[in-house]
Amino acid sequence: MADQATIARPYARAAFEYAHAAGELAAWGDCLARASLVVLDERVRPLIGNPHVERAELVTWIGEIADATGATHFGNFLQLLAENARLESLPAISEQYAELRADVENTIDVKVIAAMPLSDQQSTKLVEALTQRLSRTVRLHTEIDPSLIGGAVIRAGDFVVDGSLRGQIERLNNTMAGG
Repeated sequence: MADQATIARPYARAAFEYAHAAGELAAWGDCLARASLVVLDERVRPLIGNPHVERAELVTWIGEIADATGATHFGNFLQLLAENARLESLPAISEQYAELRADVENTIDVKVIAAMPLSDQQSTKLVEALTQRLSRTVRLHTEIDPSLIGGAVIRAGDFVVDGSLRGQIERLNNTMAGG
């Protein structure tokens, strides 16, 4: 069986092309992200493909929860996925759509995992530095992880900077163990 990324590719491309032509990139991206969260929910998973659940009802329900009002024809897209037994591919479709959107908008999502919350000044400086380094508009997403002890880990696609105290201790430990 093909993996989810392969299955998702043509659907993501079709959704992107439609949304781009309609000027609804953000609305479709938001709806795809919300619909993905719905199908990932452990309470919803058993409903997908269940012969006792009407496909039309499930599609309507997912569309309502995903608040698809801002994305023209998003319900039709969900219906197409349901007809082709591809609703479970929504997370992969959403991810690929986001990548296509980021390329056309020249943006990048950067995840910062920090030991403590960043101040507004720290966030601003980090966004400025990353924008210059990556030559893209940066959308910063922060997460707090006290186990880092201090510092932060920055992830943007394949670009990773581990400036955490925990990471430094682990590197020192590896150096001492190896030498």
